[in-house]
Amino acid sequence: MDTTTIITGRDRAVLRAVAAGRREYAAGTLLVDGLRCCDQFVGPGLARAGLIASRTGPSRLTDDGRALLAAA
Repeated sequence: MDTTTIITGRDRAVLRAVAAGRREYAAGTLLVDGLRCCDQFVGPGLARAGLIASRTGPSRLTDDGRALLAAA
């Protein structure tokens, strides 16, 4: 995890959705609860920060993502 990464409330909400198994990628689109996410940059940003592992299908938190969410 990049220690200069700033985590917003929206970022934390997406991390909580990932932890709850409610977030996935389908055909290059970020879905939360089966609906398109209005912020197309939040998922890739969290992946670049090393907080989520994204791939087609359900996403998962990395160890850094779990630690950050637990500390919040």
